[in-house]
Amino acid sequence: MTNQPSLACPLCSCTTFSQEESRQDSAWGFTSHRMTLLICDNCRYVLHFYDRNSVFDFD
Repeated sequence: MTNQPSLACPLCSCTTFSQEESRQDSAWGFTSHRMTLLICDNCRYVLHFYDRNSVFDFD
């Protein structure tokens, strides 16, 4: 079993979040991006996660 780090809010270090789904269209409407939003239960800061590969995927 691998130990995965827990996610913490960058502002208040809270580790509990509410999860929401979001969709954002491009300026001309040609593309649509689906995102997962994690909202900090303490300070309401929103973390955005894109459903595809990001610049942090090096594979």
